[in-house]
Amino acid sequence: MRGVSLEIRRGEIHALVGENGAGKSTLAKIVAGVHLPSAGSVSVDGREVRYRSPRQALADGIAMIDQELALLPARSVIDNVFLHSENSKAGLLRRRQMRERFAALVERTGFELDPDRTVGSLRVAEQQKVEIMRALARTARLIVMDEPTAPLTPVEAESLYAVMRSLRDEGVTIVFVSHFLSEVLALSDVVTVMRDGSRVRTSPAAEETPGSLVEGMLGRSLDSTFPARPESVRAEPRLEVRGLCGTGRFEDVSFSVHAGEIVGLAGLIGSGRTEVARAIFGADRVDDGEILLDGEPVSPRSPRQAISRGIALLPESRKEQGLLMRRSIVENIMLPHLDDVSSGGIVRSARERREVVEAMERLSVRAAGPRASVDTLSGGNQQKVLFGKWLIRPPRVMIVDEPTRGVDVGAKRAIYELIDELTASGTAVLLISSDLEEVLGMAHRVLVMRRGRLAAEFSNEGAERTAVLAAAFGTEGRG
Repeated sequence: MRGVSLEIRRGEIHALVGENGAGKSTLAKIVAGVHLPSAGSVSVDGREVRYRSPRQALADGIAMIDQELALLPARSVIDNVFLHSENSKAGLLRRRQMRERFAALVERTGFELDPDRTVGSLRVAEQQKVEIMRALARTARLIVMDEPTAPLTPVEAESLYAVMRSLRDEGVTIVFVSHFLSEVLALSDVVTVMRDGSRVRTSPAAEETPGSLVEGMLGRSLDSTFPARPESVRAEPRLEVRGLCGTGRFEDVSFSVHAGEIVGLAGLIGSGRTEVARAIFGADRVDDGEILLDGEPVSPRSPRQAISRGIALLPESRKEQGLLMRRSIVENIMLPHLDDVSSGGIVRSARERREVVEAMERLSVRAAGPRASVDTLSGGNQQKVLFGKWLIRPPRVMIVDEPTRGVDVGAKRAIYELIDELTASGTAVLLISSDLEEVLGMAHRVLVMRRGRLAAEFSNEGAERTAVLAAAFGTEGRG
């Protein structure tokens, strides 16, 4: 990021948009005291400041909800919400007052969370709610929100929108980083567009459109969000799931995916979508039912067995489940393929590097080189590395769970094209996403899960947003 000058006014929602690596998160973290600027100055209420830690910024009324959650997984929800803002007297916590404050936060946000549950046992979306409640508990005057709605369902996101508008009306300033351009335009008062580390422009949100924002972010227009959907190959089913059951998670799930077909799996978070994916991949136990691959029964008892049969999974959390964040791009991409590039237990590094360099070029990964640590990459480039694992040797079945979470519009298009490339090679793709537009824009067929069961199936031609949402919420046929 270089030479950025920006004014953020009190009591406004100010959005920062741009591709991954454009500098928007870096700018937000400088405001919140996470990063020190290498040049220039920051002023708060007309007073120049130089925060050396988030704690110093917090003392000035500035809090941040980061894209990478910073919670204590072994502690309870209520302990995390009131971390550094506990009610205490003579060194003792006043639990009853803390519970009263917690109940008031639940009423204010609409986030129903068990205060005594450990944070480590929560889903990513629920952990995000804890972060939001913690920022509110600290009575911040300026809240930086980096991709706050990425893991939330549409209903949960609407609750957060109401909270954000209420805070703005109370005079709280919100700096809002998001890749969802429709919510940026619906929520923000002002939008700053960034590209390649510089500010392109700052303007009232009412003067922008999704197209104008994309053009500002990319320096060019983006003709279509989704590539032309390839025709599916209606051969014998590549993947069949028959009567699959996982006690307490999903029940009697049956569907098929053909070679060269993209089947979308929609539904609310917690409906059982991810649990079914993990069961097919051998990461979780199956209690009943069967899985067939090209007509042959398979029962993978581990991800290693699933990979050996040609089943791959791109998990919903790249940080927690998909990547070795402090290891190199080479190590991450080649991890499932070490047997192919080694002899006698010794890795042939020249071949390994050659394959990874080719994959990086194919994926347009922006990095210092193949030995760069994954945690130095932007979110979009991390996601491309995650795909790179499976593009080296295309699998027979590819399960992608939230494939574009936390990536910008340009990277989204690149990922959609990668998925289409896989289907063109004959791979069967099961696409799980909370972004309904993504499911409808990519899939040949759409399955909807509700409370652990398949609730509906739509052909793409007949799938409409309202019908899919009705099936997900169980409101079909209600007036």
